[in-house]
Amino acid sequence: MASTSEIRNGLCIDFNHDIYSVVEFLHVKPGKGPAFVRTKLKSLTSGKVIDQTWPSGHKIDVVRVERRKFQFLYNDAEGYHCMNLENYEQIAIQPEMLENPQFLKESMEIEILYHAEKEIPLTIDMPQYVEMEITYTEPGVRGDTATNVTKPATIETGAEIKVPIFINEGDVVKIETSTGNYVERVKK
Repeated sequence: MASTSEIRNGLCIDFNHDIYSVVEFLHVKPGKGPAFVRTKLKSLTSGKVIDQTWPSGHKIDVVRVERRKFQFLYNDAEGYHCMNLENYEQIAIQPEMLENPQFLKESMEIEILYHAEKEIPLTIDMPQYVEMEITYTEPGVRGDTATNVTKPATIETGAEIKVPIFINEGDVVKIETSTGNYVERVKK
């Protein structure tokens, strides 16, 4: 048990039979009436974001979580197989837990947030950016240089993204994993 004065961004709490992470918070002391804490909470199981207000001094259940580094190995019918980098234990992760699995590449490092007492994975954090090679794209049309012209391209994992027309097969590009957007061409 903790008090609302200990609330901070990233704190994980047990609330309404679910585990939530504090996205943002604000301690409010109005001129009239008691102080309170206004928070925005994100469910670690469903991803749903809710607003919650507590009176100052209210007790909350803090959940102890651990971040563990894993290496992605492969995927099959059982899920996405990853290996713990500390003890080399392997686990299978269900596809629903991953936000953008199409950007997972073999031997890529990911972080898994674990519930420390129950030993269950809560969320998977992929790197913010990944570098992938373009395996197929149509050649750009010379003279078609209007602002922000894009074309479809297939990357080495099989996913399709939009890239600028100057990108060719064999180029390595940087991609933002949360949105799937092209960021820049990587120099070799």
